[in-house]
Amino acid sequence: MTQTLSPARINTTVTLMACAAFFSGAALRICDSLLPRLALDFNHTPGAAGQVIISFSIAYGLMQLVFGPLGDRYGKARLIWISLAGCALAALASALAGRFEILVWTRVAWGMSAAGVMPLAMAWIGDNVPYEQRQATLARFITGSLSGMMAGQLAGGLFADSSLGWKGAFLSLSLGFAITAFLLWYWLRTAPAHKAPAGGLNVAGQLRAVVTAPWARVVLAAVLAEGIFLLGPISYLPSYLHNRHGLSLSFASALIALYAVGGLIYALTAKRIVQKYGERRMVLAGGVLMGTGFLGLLLSLVPWLAGPLALLTGFGTYLFHNTLQTHATQMVPAFRGTAVALFAFGLFGGQAIGVLIAGYTYDHLGYTFMLLVPAIALPLTGWAFARALRLRIATETAAVTAK
Repeated sequence: MTQTLSPARINTTVTLMACAAFFSGAALRICDSLLPRLALDFNHTPGAAGQVIISFSIAYGLMQLVFGPLGDRYGKARLIWISLAGCALAALASALAGRFEILVWTRVAWGMSAAGVMPLAMAWIGDNVPYEQRQATLARFITGSLSGMMAGQLAGGLFADSSLGWKGAFLSLSLGFAITAFLLWYWLRTAPAHKAPAGGLNVAGQLRAVVTAPWARVVLAAVLAEGIFLLGPISYLPSYLHNRHGLSLSFASALIALYAVGGLIYALTAKRIVQKYGERRMVLAGGVLMGTGFLGLLLSLVPWLAGPLALLTGFGTYLFHNTLQTHATQMVPAFRGTAVALFAFGLFGGQAIGVLIAGYTYDHLGYTFMLLVPAIALPLTGWAFARALRLRIATETAAVTAK
C-alpha cells in the first residue's frame, strides 16, 4: 500500500536499500570466482561445484512466492531488514560448513533469506515513486547491486587465490549483512505504520492476479529468458578465462567484474538514455550488445579483451533489464510486491536452469556451445520484447483514439 513520504525520507531509504542491494549483489556473484577453489577444496569438478550457485538461485526464486505476498500484507521495508538479518546468519553458517553437502544446504538458507531484499526494495520504490521518475530512481538503486556484483566478482577471485578462501569471503559478507540490517532497522523504526490491503491474505489469489495479466506474462517470459541465457553462462566466465587463457582467478574475476562497471555507466546515464532513445530502442540495443559480448569472448584470442567485452555486456544488460524491471513494478499495482517477486522468481529460476545447463555443457561439451547459445539467444530476446512493446503501444494508442 502506498505511503505518503517526504522526498528526503524516500531518498534516504533508497540509499539504505541500495546498501542492502550491494551485499545482495555481492552474494549473488561471489561464488562465480570461488568455483575453482571450491572444486579443489571439496574434490569436485567446476560444474559440480556450481551446486552452490544453483541451490542459492532455486531457493531465492521459490521464496519470492512467499515474500512478495507477505510484503504486500505486512510491509515491504520491515521484511527487507528481517531478510538481511537472515542473510547474515546464513552467510556465517556457510563459512562454518565443513562438508560440501552442508555448504549446499546453508546456501539454500542464504538464498531463502536473500529473497526478501532486492524484489521488495524495487516494489517499495514502485509504491513511493511516480512512474515518470521510477526508471531513474531504480537506476540509482541498482548502482548498489551493480557495485556489489563487481565487488563480489573481484573479491571472490582475491579470496580464492588467498589462504582465507571461501570461508573468508562468506564471513566478510555475513558482517556486511549484519551491519546493513541494523542500520535499516534503526532508520525505519520511526517510519509510518504499514497499511495492509483490504481483505484477507490470499496468496494464491494475488499470484493468480499477476499471472493472468497478459502484459505480465510477456515481462515474466522475457526475464526468464534473461536468467537462462545471461546469468547462467556468466557464472562460468571466470572459470572459462582461467582454463582457456591460464589467467589467475583474481585477474580473471577482475576482468569479468567490468560487467558491473558497464551497468554503472548505464545507471549514471539512465535518465538521458530513456529520454533520448525510449524503452523499445533500449531493449533492442541491449539484446544486441549482450550477444556481441558473448560472441566476442568466444572468438577473442587476446585474454585482456574480456574486460571491455564484459563492460559492453553489462551496459547492454541494464539497457534491457532496467526496462524490464520498471515494467515489473507496474504489472499489477494493487499487488506490486507479489508482481515484482514473481519477476525475481522468473529471473533467478532462469538463472538456476541456466547454471545447470552451462555447467553441464562446460564439463561435457566445452565452452564453445556455452558461449554461442547466449550470443544468439539474447539478441533474439531483445528483439522479441521490443516488438511486444511496439504492439502494446500501438494497442494503447488505438484504444485512446477510439475513446
